[in-house]
Amino acid sequence: MNILNSITEGFSALWPRLDAAPQLVDGKLRPCPGTPNCVSSESDDMIHRIQPLPFDGSAAEAMARLKKVVVERGGTLQTEAPDYIWSTFTVPVFGFVDDVEFRPSPEAKVIHVRSSSRLGFSDLGVNRARIEELRKAFIKG
Repeated sequence: MNILNSITEGFSALWPRLDAAPQLVDGKLRPCPGTPNCVSSESDDMIHRIQPLPFDGSAAEAMARLKKVVVERGGTLQTEAPDYIWSTFTVPVFGFVDDVEFRPSPEAKVIHVRSSSRLGFSDLGVNRARIEELRKAFIKG
């Protein structure tokens, strides 16, 4: 294990853990909180709004490809179901954990996305940048 991983693991033990695992609410991704450290394709406001991931083919194939992309980009799959993925990403050095969720909409041919920091107010654009990075890798796929 390298020194960066050791530092990250040490810091991550200081941050709060979730009381309950993220999940769909009434068939949709959870709304973003009032803080700007969250983005969601199901949000109506421009601060949090981000485009969903478009796909061709079946939703099952798209979700399988997405799982691969998440892991390749450093995410850890926490929950996997045909209609929902919850993954976590740990921000290097400080060990902040971000929750990244996905929900397919087969009729619209998109996968809705939500990426949110567990702690703090601003994420300096990290969640938006992460989704855009995942989008590029997913489309390239």
